[in-house]
Amino acid sequence: MAENITENVELSEQELNEIIRFRHERLNELVQSGNNPFEQVKFDKDYNSKQITDNFEGLEGKDVNIAGRIVSRRLMGKASFCHILDCDGKIQLYVRSGDIEDYDEFKKLDIGDIIGVSGYVFKTRTGEISVHAKSLKLLAKSLLPLPEKYHGLKDPDLRYRQRYLDLISNPEVKNTFKTRSAIITAVREYLNNSDFLEVETPILNSIAGGANAKPFITHHNSLDIDMFLRIAPELYLKRLIVGGFERIYELGRMFRNEGMSVKHNPEFTMIEIYQAYADYNDMMTLTENILSHVIEKIGGQYEITYQGQKVNLKPPYERLPMTEAVKKYTGIDFNTLSLAEAISQMEKAGLSPDKNASWGNLLYMTFDSLVEDKLIQPVFITDYPIEVSPLTKKKKDDQRLTERFEFFITAREMGNAYSELNDPIDQKERFTLQAKLREGGDEEAQMTDEDFVTALSYGMPPTGGLGLGLDRLIMLLTDSFSIRDVILFPTMKPKK
Repeated sequence: MAENITENVELSEQELNEIIRFRHERLNELVQSGNNPFEQVKFDKDYNSKQITDNFEGLEGKDVNIAGRIVSRRLMGKASFCHILDCDGKIQLYVRSGDIEDYDEFKKLDIGDIIGVSGYVFKTRTGEISVHAKSLKLLAKSLLPLPEKYHGLKDPDLRYRQRYLDLISNPEVKNTFKTRSAIITAVREYLNNSDFLEVETPILNSIAGGANAKPFITHHNSLDIDMFLRIAPELYLKRLIVGGFERIYELGRMFRNEGMSVKHNPEFTMIEIYQAYADYNDMMTLTENILSHVIEKIGGQYEITYQGQKVNLKPPYERLPMTEAVKKYTGIDFNTLSLAEAISQMEKAGLSPDKNASWGNLLYMTFDSLVEDKLIQPVFITDYPIEVSPLTKKKKDDQRLTERFEFFITAREMGNAYSELNDPIDQKERFTLQAKLREGGDEEAQMTDEDFVTALSYGMPPTGGLGLGLDRLIMLLTDSFSIRDVILFPTMKPKK
C-alpha cells in the first residue's frame, strides 16, 4: 500500500512518515540477515542504458552488467518488469522467479533503491529493448520516497534546493548540464588552439578590483586582515601581460555581493581573456569566433529560439556606438543636442536625470534605461563614456568616450571588452576619481590598487581584454529562463 501511495499520489505527512518507517524496517531486516546494502563497495558495471539501446544489434543475447536507480516497476506474480535510471537514461529490466537467486527479495525493493544487475540483452514482444536479469544486487537503500513519478518535481524552489531530486525526477535536466560542460570545454578548446595560455589568479584579494561591484568580505585570521572574494581577475591578469605573457585567459568563479534575479547569482562563472598588441576590435572578432566554435562543437544551430524570441547567432554581428544606439531607439542625439536639450528629451521619455550630471553619465543612463531591453539580436555596443569605464583607453577622436564594448543578446549583457588602459598616470587619476566615489557612498566604485599602477609603470603593451559571462551564454544555448537553471547549486535563502 505504501509503495502505491509513493508512486501515484501526493503524500500527506502521515503517509510520508509511514513510508519512511516502512523503509527503515526493511533496511533493518536486511542488516539483521547479513545483507546490509551500505556495505557494498563495488559493482563491475560495463554498460549504461544508452550504450545498450544504441548498440542493440551487436549486444542482443549478450551478457551485460548495468546499474541504476529503480524508478518504476510492475510486479506480476512470478515475473516482473522495472525500469532503472542511470547516467544516460532509463532501461527496462525483466525479472523472473527462478532466474535470480531470491525473487522474493527483489519484490521487497522500493522505488529509489539502487541496484546492480547482470543479465542478457533482448527485446520484449512490444519491442522494448530490455535486460533479462540473471542476478541482482541491492547497492544502496532509498530511505526517502522520490517525488511523485507521473508529474515529476516541478516546484522551482525545491528543484534548486535539492538538485539531486531534480536530476532524478527530471532526467532532461542532466542534458542542460552536459551541454554546459560541452560549452565550457569548447571555449577552452578554441583558446588553447589559438595559443592562449590558461592561468590562475587569487580568489582571495586584499583589494577588490577589476570591476565596479560590491564585494563579499571575509577575514584572514592569521594575518588579521579583511579580504575580499574576487569580483574579477582583471588586474592580476594584466600584471601577467606586463610580465611578458601575450595571450592568457582565466575561467572560473567570480563573486559579487549584489541583488539576485533570473540573470544574477552571487557567484557565477566567467572567462577573462587578454591579448597583447590587440584592441577592442580584435576582441569583437574573438567573441564571434568563440561563439561560432561553441555552436559548432555542441551541434547547435545559428538560428535559435530563446524563450519564444528568434535569434540569429551567425556572425558578423552589428557594431553600434552607444550614441548611435541611443539615437536609433530613442531619437535623442547626444552628439548634436546641447546638454539642456538632451535632458529635456530624457525627461519627456520618462527619465529623471540629475541636471548636474556629466554628459557621459546622462548618455549611459539613457542607454541603460531605454535601450538595453531592445537589444534582442547580437550586437556590440561600442564607445562607452569614460565615467563608467575606469580601466579603458580613451578614443583618440573623442576624449569623452573609451574603446570599450559590451556584447548583448536577448537584452542581456553577455560580455564586456576594452582596449586596456596602459598609461599609469591616467590609471592613477581614474583610481583617484573612483576613490572619491567610494567616499561618497558608492560601494561599487573601484578601490585604488597601488601595486597595479606600479606594474603599469614598468610598461604594458597595447592590450585587448575580454570578459564573457558563461552562465548567460549557457542560458542562451540551452533555452533556460533563469540563471538558476544552469547552475547546479544556485545560491538560495536558507529555510528556517
